[in-house]
Amino acid sequence: MLSRRQFVLSSWAASLTPLLKGCGKPLPEPQRWDVAAYRKPEHSQVAILAAQSYDHALVDVITRGLKLFALDVKGKTVVLKPNLVEYDPQGVINTHPVMIAATIDAFRTLGAREVIVAEGPGHRRDNEYLLTASGLYDVLKDYRARYVDLDTDNVSLVRTTSHFTEFAGLYLPETVVKADLLVSMPKLKTHHWAGATLAMKNLFGIMPSAIYGWPKNPLHWAGIHQSIIDINSTLPVPHFAIVDGIVGMEGNGPIQGQAKHCGVLIFGQDFVAVDATAARLMMLEPSKIIYLALAEQFLGNSTRERVEQIGEQVETFKQDFRVISAFAHLKTLI
Repeated sequence: MLSRRQFVLSSWAASLTPLLKGCGKPLPEPQRWDVAAYRKPEHSQVAILAAQSYDHALVDVITRGLKLFALDVKGKTVVLKPNLVEYDPQGVINTHPVMIAATIDAFRTLGAREVIVAEGPGHRRDNEYLLTASGLYDVLKDYRARYVDLDTDNVSLVRTTSHFTEFAGLYLPETVVKADLLVSMPKLKTHHWAGATLAMKNLFGIMPSAIYGWPKNPLHWAGIHQSIIDINSTLPVPHFAIVDGIVGMEGNGPIQGQAKHCGVLIFGQDFVAVDATAARLMMLEPSKIIYLALAEQFLGNSTRERVEQIGEQVETFKQDFRVISAFAHLKTLI
């Protein structure tokens, strides 16, 4: 494990060069994942629960969602990874701070030893501004919750277990690596490069910008979809997803789109199944979203017959999310 100071002194650029070899070139033909990366279960469960607004009742909804999966967090450290990429007072870019507050409360109720909020914003370097402007700072203060800036956290080099990029390893923040449970808390949004940004894409934010830059360009150069796969397959800790779909974003997401009310939260341990369910809720075809099609091979389930819905049904909350023209093909459902 390296401190940030030690890492910088040893020249991160030189250390990163072999990991970036061949970025943007065609992918190699050999097997693209190790045996250790294969974790696709026979079936997966995804829960959809109604939540019409951001109010104090969210604690009960989130607690109920967590209990559906019998998560054992007693005495454990839980890291919440919201989407805090940018701030626009007229927009709905980020995971709502009330969602984060309710989730802190819910995990503490279930006996978590510590609940940490952590993010590595890819656009702004000024975390203090984002925390204050978004309202998250007040939540952290009121709940006395620790916040970690993943962009500048200490890091560990973890060998990749899939090979859709040519990264031999990924530098992951110490806070993430040492967590007992990492919770991805994305906003339900369309995305102008990936089609949709959900639980899997949200993990771009764990990648430290002190190493990968703002806005994490080496990951983009290696391929958005390919990087999403390698980050998710290499993640060394148990994980869970809670998607903020109370108010999502359609159109030119993830920053410049328009608000879309859905009144729903989506829960699950299989990120592939969660993202496929969220895509169907947005009336997008999961099999046409490249990273989901790749992930379905070995990381999780995306097909209807392998995803068991608990709680409410997708059909109850379906909304026709607009996408930019480049992703019009996602609207043809299979």
